[in-house]
Amino acid sequence: MADILIVEDSEELLTLVADFFRSKGSFEVDTAPDGNTALDLIDKNEYDIAILDIMLPGADGFEVCKALRAKSSCPIVFLTALGNEDNILKGYEIGADEYMVKPFSLKVLYAKCLALLSRTEADLKSEISIQCGDIELYPLRMDVIAGGHELTLAPKEYFLLKTLMENKGHVLGRDRLLDLVWGIGFDGSDRVVDNHIKKLRKSLGSSGDKIKTVIGGGYKIVD
Repeated sequence: MADILIVEDSEELLTLVADFFRSKGSFEVDTAPDGNTALDLIDKNEYDIAILDIMLPGADGFEVCKALRAKSSCPIVFLTALGNEDNILKGYEIGADEYMVKPFSLKVLYAKCLALLSRTEADLKSEISIQCGDIELYPLRMDVIAGGHELTLAPKEYFLLKTLMENKGHVLGRDRLLDLVWGIGFDGSDRVVDNHIKKLRKSLGSSGDKIKTVIGGGYKIVD
């Protein structure tokens, strides 16, 4: 049974899609009629797949997609009336796996969701972890194991660790880490890196000493 989030501001269409997926017996369905409700659900729950409209009250579908992608690698399908090229390209750029334009076929939508889930399952089975000493990071699942224990990291801590591990042994300056983790154009002090490194080390427990401070340089992770 897969957990799916469906976000759509049309009550009639939301009910139609949700009932169709429930009728198949393969999905546990959560629904949201607006972007802010969707963000609350994403914060509290884990989903295997999501279907998002773009034009929503409150946060729009692009914001919801970014929030979901920040904590999960689950497939994301945009289902929207916005069919112009710029919106389609933006959807894929921020992490969508599929983009469908209304009007649409329920059967085709369902088939695409099944295909995405099947592909994700196959990818997870063949997934290769990133390792550094006793730290293992699984990018597709966004799982981290340190010292044999599975950890729950905040999104920024996870992406900070992933960036360090992808550049194992190399010193990354604070400005470079800001660009890679917080995004180019981040308007804030580079002290945010130091604060998150401190939190990350604490989360990693005894494995946290693998993150080294390089005076005048930045940070690196070593075996």
